[in-house]
Amino acid sequence: MSGLKINLLLTTPPYPVEQTLKRLGANLRTARLRRSLSIAEVAEKIGAGVRAVLSAEKGKPSTGIAVYAALLWVFDLLNQLDEVADPTKDPEGKALALAREPSRARKSCINDNDF
Repeated sequence: MSGLKINLLLTTPPYPVEQTLKRLGANLRTARLRRSLSIAEVAEKIGAGVRAVLSAEKGKPSTGIAVYAALLWVFDLLNQLDEVADPTKDPEGKALALAREPSRARKSCINDNDF
């Protein structure tokens, strides 16, 4: 073996990841078609090649996040990406953070000299 490791995430991602990427790709394709844009037009707008757009529309895991984000931008859907991993919408993360907080806080020892 040559010592190079194959990134299994790019070749065989977990099934839920694979399905989500495929749905995202299909959604991007639908957005493009609804706007009557060709793959070449969209590729030019984002400054990428036709192959990158095709790969994103197929939901290939090897497609960079920047391509997906740029496509969302072209379709005026980028604001939806702001919702992804929003800490305010992470109940498990909030619960774990709360569990690590001290159970009681000490009173401050700072004297207040305001009379």
